[in-house]
Amino acid sequence: MDAVPDAREAMDRLLLGGPRRWTRAEVARRSGVDPERTQRLWRALGFADVGDDDEVFTDDDVEALRTLGALIDSGFVDLDTEASIARAMGQSLSRLADWQTDMLAALLREHPDEPVDAVRAAEMLLPLMREVQDYVWRRHLSANAERLLAAGPDEATDRRELAVGFADLVGYTSRSRGMGGRELGAMVEDFEGLTADLVARHHGRVVKTVGDGVLFTCTSAVDAVEIGLRLPEEWAASDRPPLRVGAAHGPVLTRLGDVYSPVVNLASRLTSLARPGTVLVDQDLARLLRGLRAYRVRPLRRVSVRGYDHLQPWLVRRRPGTPVPGEDTGPFEDFLDDYADDVLDTPPT
Repeated sequence: MDAVPDAREAMDRLLLGGPRRWTRAEVARRSGVDPERTQRLWRALGFADVGDDDEVFTDDDVEALRTLGALIDSGFVDLDTEASIARAMGQSLSRLADWQTDMLAALLREHPDEPVDAVRAAEMLLPLMREVQDYVWRRHLSANAERLLAAGPDEATDRRELAVGFADLVGYTSRSRGMGGRELGAMVEDFEGLTADLVARHHGRVVKTVGDGVLFTCTSAVDAVEIGLRLPEEWAASDRPPLRVGAAHGPVLTRLGDVYSPVVNLASRLTSLARPGTVLVDQDLARLLRGLRAYRVRPLRRVSVRGYDHLQPWLVRRRPGTPVPGEDTGPFEDFLDDYADDVLDTPPT
């Protein structure tokens, strides 16, 4: 009868560094951080409010707040950005914790009458997961440090010229209604896995995924278009909803792992206009593809969408190396190439 409470206490010792014995006021006093600020950071990390008299904090919480104070004293983190940084970390690590909890839940289902076994498994796995997480974090930090060191002393590292792409699953909502949880989870896992692999192969970065869609960035327009063309092809299957992609190019602000710019909104609008299996880009990205033998870019009819009265989408297709049945490689395609060049040479109105 006491096995479950004992398991919970053991898990607290393992994950939280000890028993929950401090209230919010007590942890603030012991850490030297005022209560209002501790509550603001607690919320920013994504945790629900606790009552003033609830003993939910541990010695590790006290130490974490002391460490934050040391970071602020060092000048690395200031008071104006600490909540934003806490929010970014909380959102990223919450998703990781969800996945790891699912692993633990599967273990519990295998041993419903032996909860202590799950604690023993966690005791074995936690140090291994911590080491892997630390390694991945340091590797990402190293990659970003290379970009920082390569930039000039006066060059802003948070504002860059990037290609931003969206890919989403067409008809995902209606398709998902008829799927069981396991089947839906497998499809989302396949989608995210394929996207992450393909974006990495083409030197891009997955910014975030949201169920039926993914946002990615590339420094190279060609890499972004290759991702856009290959994703629908490699994803295509009779039991999967089709993919469509939109991409745009321009100045982007990178902040706390996310990206902000009208370019991001433009890529989203282009995605909503794309037909299944196609890639639409903006004029700036189309101009960067100009003259590249591997691609054909074609201007489509201007449309009005939210935020854009006369948006000019450009359809990107791969130019075949050898003629294929039904593919026009003669004078008409040459005429369309010339027409596309004329449109690109025309100043925007």
